[in-house]
Amino acid sequence: MAIKRNMDPKKCPMPVQDPDVRKNNFDEVALGYTYEMAVNEAKRCMNCKNKPCTTACPVSINIPAFIERVANEDMEGAYEIISQSSSLPAVCGRVCPQERQCESKCIRGVKGESVGIGRLERFVADYHREHSTEKPKMPAYNGHKVAIVGSGPSGLTAAGDLAKLGYKVTVYEALHLAGGVLVYGIPEFRLPKMIVQKEIDDLKAIGVDIETNMVIGKILTIDELFEMGNEAVYIGSGAGLPRFMNIPGESLKGVYSANEYLTRINLMKAYKEGSKTPIMHSKHVAVVGGGNVAMDAARCAKRMGAEDVYIVYRRSMNELPARKEEVEHAMEEGIVFRTLTNPVEILGDDTGMVNGIKCIEMELGEPDVSGRCRPVEKPDSEFVIDVDTVIMAIGTSPNPLIRSTTPGLETNQRGCIVTDGDSGMTSREGVYAGGDAVTGAATVILAMGAGKAAAKAIDEYIKSKN
Repeated sequence: MAIKRNMDPKKCPMPVQDPDVRKNNFDEVALGYTYEMAVNEAKRCMNCKNKPCTTACPVSINIPAFIERVANEDMEGAYEIISQSSSLPAVCGRVCPQERQCESKCIRGVKGESVGIGRLERFVADYHREHSTEKPKMPAYNGHKVAIVGSGPSGLTAAGDLAKLGYKVTVYEALHLAGGVLVYGIPEFRLPKMIVQKEIDDLKAIGVDIETNMVIGKILTIDELFEMGNEAVYIGSGAGLPRFMNIPGESLKGVYSANEYLTRINLMKAYKEGSKTPIMHSKHVAVVGGGNVAMDAARCAKRMGAEDVYIVYRRSMNELPARKEEVEHAMEEGIVFRTLTNPVEILGDDTGMVNGIKCIEMELGEPDVSGRCRPVEKPDSEFVIDVDTVIMAIGTSPNPLIRSTTPGLETNQRGCIVTDGDSGMTSREGVYAGGDAVTGAATVILAMGAGKAAAKAIDEYIKSKN
């Protein structure tokens, strides 16, 4: 039966918690579409034959096909289509920057707003979790073993794709809980951890083994993984080494990396009443940086009781790399944006505690290699923001442990593993890598895309050897 298309130029708004309520809790901000909202939004899709949205998806989900199923109220059919390409649909529906990828190519966006692809993906995944009683089917074992280093989005994607092909896959995770950045980095109010755990449980159901508290490079080396019978190894260990600005005062008490701050809150549950996880309950916080991690840290600080939270960013609002939605949510929650501002020193009191951050005003000059206007200092424009905590959210790089214990593994000057770019093949035979370990800090969906490409390449490699 032909679907009557919804020609509304605007997408159905996402229901959210009231800002004055949500800034005091860690419950999920976005509440999700209702059944009726999802069906109505799906009918905005024109079911394009050339599928420009699919070509812009790093894991190549057949987007028009799954949305057509939603429009026809076949939610399980929609989930089946998504699952053919993605092992983490409920995660991607929440944290993937669709506005810069699939939705940016949607033809409905030419004369209005794009279809809410991410919101529909989230709805379908949540609907399946809440209504389906069917268990994932265990694929037949093909006789081959593969090791995965890291249980973040890249490692989990590679593991899922290889398991579906019949490989015996073991994932080695350094922390005590699987999920990587999905559990230690992204706050509960953006990505509930029960969602992540359900996706991981589904992978275990198809035969993926996950070993936690396994620091590869210390407990086991890459070479030892091969000695254990693995025919290939995929390194998806992420980029967990924080960067600092190397300005005076960074060693003061009250200075955190965003990684440490978010890990204490998310993985170690410092936000829960009665938690024994040590963390400062700050009143005045400066978060240095403008990406999604900076937004997460700032919004967590507000929920942890801070009266004033500042985003300190050296470019203007137009150059903020964070998702538009996250910036809007932060502003609604009372986060103050001090743009065109760059820290030059962190100030401390006689006890060694932070009591301010000295900054200088910036102005935008000529574009740099990234295409963004280069910020330059304004002379004689220094000023101080009174804070008791400073959180550095200016990026991360890969931990050097794996590269230092793996002879012949080529890395670049930033410490990232060098690959051929397409398959994830490294300079070591049988060793593949992808995600943040290769690119430096990037998005969840790009890491997933790398894991998917590597799984395909590993399958081809092992078949060629047997």
